[in-house]
Order: sequence, then structure tokens, then C-alpha cells
Amino acid sequence: MNKLRLAGTVWIASDIHLGSHTPGTARAFHEFLDKACAQADALILCGDIFDAWIGDDLALSAPPAWLAETVEKLRQVSEKIPLWLGRGNRDFLIGRVLAGHVGAQVLPDRVCLETDAGKILLSHGDEYCTADRAYQRFRRVVRCPAVQWLFLRLSLSARRGIADLARERSMASNRHKPMDIMDVSQSAIEKAFSGADADIMVHGHTHRPQVHRLTVDGRTRKRYVLPDWDYDHGDAVRGGWLAIDADGLHLNQASKSS
Repeated sequence: MNKLRLAGTVWIASDIHLGSHTPGTARAFHEFLDKACAQADALILCGDIFDAWIGDDLALSAPPAWLAETVEKLRQVSEKIPLWLGRGNRDFLIGRVLAGHVGAQVLPDRVCLETDAGKILLSHGDEYCTADRAYQRFRRVVRCPAVQWLFLRLSLSARRGIADLARERSMASNRHKPMDIMDVSQSAIEKAFSGADADIMVHGHTHRPQVHRLTVDGRTRKRYVLPDWDYDHGDAVRGGWLAIDADGLHLNQASKSS
């Protein structure tokens, strides 16, 4: 497994789902980035930063205003603290071109963080939703390098159309799935813990922020689920991040009314 040593205060956020339809979320996220620069020694964004990502050239070739502003904010962050960009189920096509453009590094899909609070298994989290077999089949296809190579050879407009259609079908399918199928599988979590010398796991994806305690191989483990972000829909905002330092892990969630 990939390893990454990060000393000091590390902040982790996930599932911001930025797009042209999320101006309020973007404002809150940009404020969060400013706060991270002032208070953290490193920042990790572990997937679904964007609601969809159809290729790094989107950010380089006349990006829309909302994206250009976010890209510039990410560049400003990397000038002050180390920045890692992870890939989620919505933005798995984030690559080294975008990372290089903003001065960040691409986070491996699974990594063992060695922090002042101990070793932590970190990923986006969708790989643990093994009960959703249809999604796992889709995930294997879209993560195939050959499929990605062919997709990225299409025009931006063609890729955008395919992404919109895939998102619509996914939303329609999810409306009929039991909630437990779209959550992580206990057996997948236990397997991941058994294969690693770590007692803490951190992931996003499920939009169910919580700290879970479990016993695996006779050891007490903790699983931290990161919150998703939404400052544009509904009566209450959602968002937050995990702070890691020598005192432990601290899950911070937005709580004010919009």
C-alpha cells in the first residue's frame, strides 16, 4: 500500500461536489481553503471535489468562471501548504495535468497516512460499497486505463454529454436502491483493516458523517466518515472536514442555518 508521512496538523475534506449549480458551496469551500492555509500544515481533498470531471483539459482550455476561480484558489493553497487531490466516483479522471497546474499532488486511491496521531487508512470510500454490485461493475469499467484513454480522445462537448447521461442514470438507479446497499460493507471494512497495520480509517463518499467503533482481529478500530458539502439546497447547510494533529482526530461539521 502507498504510504505518505505528514507531520503537524493535517486537514482532510471530501465530497464538495463543485459545479456551476453550487455557488454557495463554492463560496464556503473557498473560505475553507483560506482557513486551511492559516491553520493547517497540509490539506488533502480525497475525492468528489467536483460534481463531474471530464478531463484535465477542461481546466486549461477556457474554463467556465466557477471552475477558473476554484482552480486559482487551489493554486493559492499550494503556494502556502502541501496540497493533495484525491479522485472520487465523480471526478476519477483528475490527473497529473490538473495537479501540476495548481501545484498539487495526486493522492493514490488508497494510502496509509503516517501522522502525529498514528497510522490512518485513507481513501474516497466507494470501493468499500461492495453490496452495490452494479456500481462496482461500472467502477471497474471506468477505471480501466484503455476506457479512459478512449474517452479522453473525444471532444469536450461529447464527454460532457456522456457524463450528464451517466449522472442522470445513476441518480435514477439510486432512487430505487435500499440505503444499506449504497453504504459501505462491513466485510469490506474488516478486510481492509485486517490487511493493514492501522487502527483508524478515514473515507468519504457515503455522505453519512459519523465516527464508528468496531473490533477487527481483536483490536479496537475507528472509522471516520467525512461529511459532504451543500450550501445551495435545503434549509440547512452541510459541510466540514477532519483535522488531525498530535491530540488526535477531530471531525468538524457545518451546523448553521443557510
